[in-house]
Amino acid sequence: MQCAMDHIVINVLDIKVMLSFYSDILQLKAERLEEFRTGNVPFPSVRLNADTIIDLFPKEMWQKTFLAGPGRVNLNHFCIALSKSEWDALGERLKDKSVAIKEVPVQRWGAHATGTSIYFLDPEDNLIEARYYESTAKNKN
Repeated sequence: MQCAMDHIVINVLDIKVMLSFYSDILQLKAERLEEFRTGNVPFPSVRLNADTIIDLFPKEMWQKTFLAGPGRVNLNHFCIALSKSEWDALGERLKDKSVAIKEVPVQRWGAHATGTSIYFLDPEDNLIEARYYESTAKNKN
């Protein structure tokens, strides 16, 4: 299987401090910042490169997540982007190995706009999101 890192989600306590660090110190471009400030989206992101973003989840978001087990304090989940056929094949492998899907296919924001995602846990309860994008040429077969 080949995939690319789509995004990482960090649970944050102070969104202003974190945005300042990632934007000013690391000089990563903030995305959806104005939409976040006006309440139109639930979190802002910063861009690592053309293919990968870091989402900054404010406390009111990460307190509601469906993480099970010990998890990690700051890492909420990570996401891999696949082609539709690889995503379908992964779903079949998860089913065959009795790995529970924590959330049915759902539309979510990511590095290439909105895609279709499923969520599942690895053996140490790290949450993984697997997604495909309909309109991303590099994910077409």
